Amino acid sequence: MRSAIAHSDRQAMLFGLGAVALWSTVATAFKVALTYMSPLELMWLASLVSWALMGVLVARQGLLGQALKHGWRTAAWAGLMNPVAYYLVLFAAYDRLPGQEAMALNYTWALAMAFLAVPLLGQRLTRMDVIAGLIAYAGVWVIATRGAVFDVAFADPLGVGLALASTLLWALYWLLNVRDHRPALVGQWQNFSVGVPVLTLLLLLGPGLEWHGWAGLGAGVYVGLFEMGIAFVLWQLAVHKVSRTAKVSNLIFLSPPVSLLMLFFIVGEPILPSTLVGLVLILGGLGLQQWQKSPVSAPQS
Repeated sequence: MRSAIAHSDRQAMLFGLGAVALWSTVATAFKVALTYMSPLELMWLASLVSWALMGVLVARQGLLGQALKHGWRTAAWAGLMNPVAYYLVLFAAYDRLPGQEAMALNYTWALAMAFLAVPLLGQRLTRMDVIAGLIAYAGVWVIATRGAVFDVAFADPLGVGLALASTLLWALYWLLNVRDHRPALVGQWQNFSVGVPVLTLLLLLGPGLEWHGWAGLGAGVYVGLFEMGIAFVLWQLAVHKVSRTAKVSNLIFLSPPVSLLMLFFIVGEPILPSTLVGLVLILGGLGLQQWQKSPVSAPQS
């Protein structure tokens, strides 16, 4: 029995590390893709690719019949939140901010979830939740002001606002999914089945779809295939196989340093001292929050 648990945990760690490795490329992939196309075009292409991948996986697992019959009432609102609202806001933030700043700010979603759980789920904030929030959002302030912490003139207030709004949407999405009993893969495919037509309509009514070359197509396919698709599947496998969620949840702390290095070497973004200080504060706040209780198993994006 003990050896079986150890084997399952080793598999979970490998799946978790795979997901984190892919998430570490997210900031770079977003910045590269957005040099070729608008946030809406990227959102549509990536969602279409992810929808196709999820559909194949649902069919291979023999879940397509169930997916076609049940769960669409939930998918109707969940698909508008994720992928449509969340990723459009997130991509807009990446379009305006340096990748390192958007990535670091996006990591505050777990704290946003703790605070939103108070009015939505009737949960109470602990003293450690408040301390963790103060530390992490001090990091947000450092990043937003780019180190000029006593200057309220943000370098890009709209970009910062969009990045923080994305964390609220992501946290709200997972809190509302507490009562969602759909299998994770089925739910994700149904959500994208709702989201893709909406995004197609927005694209046709808005800027339309243009050809941006093979490099642009490759960047968009990568985002849909790996960030929205394969990473999600790997993370779900890790969470379901591990004996304690904390063993894989803490792996997300490996992603930000790798993301910063990739942005530096591939995109050419200089790593700002304010980003490093702010990221340390954010991760410190998250660490305190996770130290006091079991971490949330929602995937990080």
